[in-house]
Amino acid sequence: MVHGVVPAKGRTALIAAGALMLTGLCPVAAADPPPAGGSLPGAAHTLGADRPPAQLVAALGRDLGLTPEQAAARLVNEAEAGARAGRLRNALGERFAGAWVSGATSAVLTVATTAADDVSAIRAQGAMAAVAKRSLADLTAVKHRLDAAAAGAEALKAPVWYVDVPANRVVVEAPARSDARAFIEAAGVSGVAVRVSAGRPSPLADVVGGDAFHIEDRALCSVGFSVTREREPGFVTAGHCGEAGETTTGHDRTAQGVFRASTFPGRDMAWVGVNDDWTTTADVRAEGGRRMGVAGSVEALVGASVCRSGATTGWRCGIIQQHDASVRYARGAVDGLTRTTACAEPGDSGGPFVAGAQAQGVTSGGSGDCESGGTTFYQPVNVILAEYGLTLRTTAAATAPAPAPNPDPVPPPQDGTADVWSAGRVYAAGATVTHDGIRYRCLGTHQAQTAWPPAATPALWETA
Repeated sequence: MVHGVVPAKGRTALIAAGALMLTGLCPVAAADPPPAGGSLPGAAHTLGADRPPAQLVAALGRDLGLTPEQAAARLVNEAEAGARAGRLRNALGERFAGAWVSGATSAVLTVATTAADDVSAIRAQGAMAAVAKRSLADLTAVKHRLDAAAAGAEALKAPVWYVDVPANRVVVEAPARSDARAFIEAAGVSGVAVRVSAGRPSPLADVVGGDAFHIEDRALCSVGFSVTREREPGFVTAGHCGEAGETTTGHDRTAQGVFRASTFPGRDMAWVGVNDDWTTTADVRAEGGRRMGVAGSVEALVGASVCRSGATTGWRCGIIQQHDASVRYARGAVDGLTRTTACAEPGDSGGPFVAGAQAQGVTSGGSGDCESGGTTFYQPVNVILAEYGLTLRTTAAATAPAPAPNPDPVPPPQDGTADVWSAGRVYAAGATVTHDGIRYRCLGTHQAQTAWPPAATPALWETA
């Protein structure tokens, strides 16, 4: 059963109103502006960012106020920045404090470190440098303590918390500062900023990605991305849309499939196996109802542009604000979401988020609407693929065999060992593999594809 649905009208966007305690960055300007193209030629081409479909460019122009030239340049710059940031993340190790893009065309990549001695090395890679008080690992550890306290009564009045990478701080959002303070004290953490927010996110519940589907003739959600598991076709969507075993009908009300697995709360993800009457594709429904192909699942940086599709509001774009955000819905907390400025409304739940041609996640919930604007959260798709052992349908060459279920993306190693690279596995930034006798380190979280072996994709892998 889908819970937590609220009318789109009357829901208020989250409004920042100041902070009680900040731990900021000391930005250090590069000697010259960083180049738009980046030091890793080929990243934009590998990820398909240098040949965006017209409907993506048009939507970015509408929602972000860009000219077609600026929108195209932004997509290329974001792809190149992701690869460059991955190299710097691996080089900085435990001193890494995050990376993000900024500017109308995302021409500026900023990489933060906790050591001032790293500034020259960051500049040498064409990025701006920022010296931070706390590493990304330290901030993430604080957030995880908040996650652990999410089941307590104090969390009920503090609906959102996340790591704000550019500000180098953990933030708790709540209707009143006292509510946020109570949650922070219950978690036993300090140095956490508070933002006052008037709205509470709720799941947006109400097979090309973005098309409508119906659950047991009682609820409406949106298709995410097409996938396969052990040759069974299907699609991913939000977990709050339905429970395992429940049946679905398509946008035309004909029999479609069955929820094979569903997780909510904790995470907000599910996948539906479809019958032989439905043919899955690598497409999502974009501007004007036209289709747009998905090339992979490389995770985009904070500050990057992102667009989503849904049954209620169609194709909408915004900016990625934070990764790894936590939200307390009425039915429980969900961890590991990504927070964006793209608007959404009930019925859009489960629909796809894309950055350029790369799949990012499925719509979980949000606040506000597409008339006044709002905040929307998505469940990252790589986590869904890894958890359920699914293979994303893409426009690349033949899809890889479905991997065995793996609870989380393959992480960076702790003991210096490396897995043998395998198509279909989800690799986290920093993970190491061997391929043809050579050791490589992952630059950005993604699901490996047969067309993307490490030696042929310097945008995704570097020799270790």
